[in-house]
Amino acid sequence: MDVALLHTGGCGCGAVRYEISAPLVRAVYCHCTRCQRRTGSAAAASSYIEPGSLRLLRGEEHVRSWQPEGGWEKLFCGACGSALFTRDPEIGEIKSVRLGSFDRDPEIRPSVRQFVAYAAPWEPIPDDGLPRFDERAP
Repeated sequence: MDVALLHTGGCGCGAVRYEISAPLVRAVYCHCTRCQRRTGSAAAASSYIEPGSLRLLRGEEHVRSWQPEGGWEKLFCGACGSALFTRDPEIGEIKSVRLGSFDRDPEIRPSVRQFVAYAAPWEPIPDDGLPRFDERAP
C-alpha cells in the first residue's frame, strides 16, 4: 500500500481510530437540518470514500449510530459524541467520513454544497463559487 494514500483519524477522545487505504473520492458541504442539528453548525463537511477502504483500528465497541427516517445512518463515538461516518442503509457500507475527524489535512476540498434549500438563516452561505443544489448533489 502506498503510504501517501493512507489517511488516519478518529474521534475527539481517541476511543475510535480508523484508517483509509484509498484516495478520497470527493468532498461536500451538507446544509440539511439533520447535519445542522447533529453538528451544531451551519453545515457538515464530509468526504466520500472508496467502498471497503475504511478500516477501524480500534473502538468499534464505542461506535453508535442514529438512523433517521429516509436518510443515511449517522455514526459517532458513544464516549465523546464526535461525528465520524455515514453509512448507506441500502448497502450497509460506510460511504463518507467527516472531514473534521482526519488527523491531518485530507488534501481534498468540498466541491459542492448540497441541501442549500435548508441552509441555516443565521449563517449565510459564503460566495465561494461552489455549485449549489437545493437537494442532494448528483
